[in-house]
Amino acid sequence: MSFSGEIKKELEKKTFTKNSARAFLRDAFLETGSMSNPEKGYHLEFVCEDEERAGKLIETMRTFEIAAKTVQRKRYTVVYIKESEDIVKLLNVMGAHNCLMNLENLRILKDMRNSINRRVNCETANISKTVSAANKQIEDIQYIKEHYGFDDLNENLREMAVIRLEYPDATLKELGAYLVPPVGKSGVNHRLRKLSELADSIRGKEK
Repeated sequence: MSFSGEIKKELEKKTFTKNSARAFLRDAFLETGSMSNPEKGYHLEFVCEDEERAGKLIETMRTFEIAAKTVQRKRYTVVYIKESEDIVKLLNVMGAHNCLMNLENLRILKDMRNSINRRVNCETANISKTVSAANKQIEDIQYIKEHYGFDDLNENLREMAVIRLEYPDATLKELGAYLVPPVGKSGVNHRLRKLSELADSIRGKEK
């Protein structure tokens, strides 16, 4: 967990050239660095014996616009990076191009998986919401049928009530297509809302 003589000599320099900075970071990582399995999480670190060395690492990485932080672990100062973009930058700076490409491919795969999961979750939530709404509509229409009947409904609401009961799994768009003449989604939603309001009104009167 300590730096070699060559790195210690570099640490004594006040400034680095770009090439020597790259070599310094590469050699430091080979001696004291490690990276966790990116499939489980992004984490790259250097374990330093003192804060001075940790500070030099952070300062050097900053010249490449790489953000790193420190944490104390027993008697060691650990310089770490958790952002995948910064880890990619550091791998590029150190010339670890094969590792960089593997990480980039994994990042792309993880981003795709996350995107698909978000889309599936969203679609699942929408389906659940649609099913719940349809069940409530059918429940309200059944209540109207049993406690009020359809005969006194105006033609539009009566047709809507019959179609909703006949096609319990249909979407608003599909329900509108079954009506004569066809009605758009907003028109279907308006009629179903009127039926729901009527059911609530009948329930209120019976209490």
